[in-house]
Amino acid sequence: MRVLRPILQYLKETDKLYWLLMITISSYSLLLLKTVPSPADKKLSYFAVQLIAIALGYFGAILFSLIDYHELTSYWYIIAGFCIFLIIYTQIFGTSVVSSGGINAKAWIKLPGGMTFQPSELVKIGFILTFAKHVSVLEERGLLKSFVNVALLALHAGIPVILVHFQGDDGSAIIFFCMFLVMAFGAGIQLRYFAAVFAGLAIGFPVAWKTGILAPYQKERLTTFLHPEDSLKYGGWQQVQGQLSIGSGGLWGRGLFNSNTRVAKSSVPVQQSDFIFSVAGELLGFVGCALIIVLLALLLLRTLRTARRAGDMMGSTICLGFFGMIMAQTLFNLGMCLNLLPVMGVTLPFFSAGGSSASCLYFGFGLVLNVYMHKLAPDKVNLRL
Repeated sequence: MRVLRPILQYLKETDKLYWLLMITISSYSLLLLKTVPSPADKKLSYFAVQLIAIALGYFGAILFSLIDYHELTSYWYIIAGFCIFLIIYTQIFGTSVVSSGGINAKAWIKLPGGMTFQPSELVKIGFILTFAKHVSVLEERGLLKSFVNVALLALHAGIPVILVHFQGDDGSAIIFFCMFLVMAFGAGIQLRYFAAVFAGLAIGFPVAWKTGILAPYQKERLTTFLHPEDSLKYGGWQQVQGQLSIGSGGLWGRGLFNSNTRVAKSSVPVQQSDFIFSVAGELLGFVGCALIIVLLALLLLRTLRTARRAGDMMGSTICLGFFGMIMAQTLFNLGMCLNLLPVMGVTLPFFSAGGSSASCLYFGFGLVLNVYMHKLAPDKVNLRL
């Protein structure tokens, strides 16, 4: 009975509906990946890797939810230093993934057993914690409207964006930027600063296009998605095949574990990861695709609810960081699959195969649970600088 007592206490204090949503999403993800054939040279199937990642992610989520987030963020300097070290280490000693069209992303570290780890996924969790700490300190001191301090917040976000960009992983760089926008907006940063950022982007994009800052494959992807049917190159071909798979499913889909499907023939490149939405579209039809969107939307709404009920700015910002990450990845991934956006290597949260991505997403889920379970009135927060 003593063994069960902590478990029962945890179940009493945690957000049970949030857990139910996450377990449903995990189960659906495993079901889809079970139908995707794995290459013969892989030691573990996509299903097995995802199952291990989910198990590790759940364990990490429970740990992250138990340690008060005020204690976690008090070690912001260690977290920040470790995150910068991870990215720089990857840049020097990491493994490059080279594919067609000139892509050369050095964003992975080799692990024992032939597996790889993408440090930028873990850095996203560190960024949520350090940025929330930064915002809360400024809010405590009444400095959130100061131009200098807003610029320092932008610099804080710019460090991972720039470092990840130099790895060649611009998909992750965009997600970091979106997280920054959502967290800064939620913190109450004045709208004129956002207007300045977007004005700078509007001016800078044509310059980046003409001066060669954008790589040739990036320009190609930006132009190809407008007319993918006219291109047999990787990005266009992938999107056309993805749309064919989604359309072939109709309303109810062609059925799970059907050997006579495009999924079984691996017609869509990287269908287990970036284009997992096409797997759901073909096998489970419009209903299967709609279920993915509904589940992720409910997860986002529940996250916002926790952010609104957080006891302080720090807790609210942590939730908004997770919200921004999931929302941005969902919108960009679905945009890729539906040919509304160019292919940019962004995975569908919790559904796409990928050990490091999946595990770290669950860590973010644990941080939101942490805020839910450790509500404090603002006047009781002890900021350790």
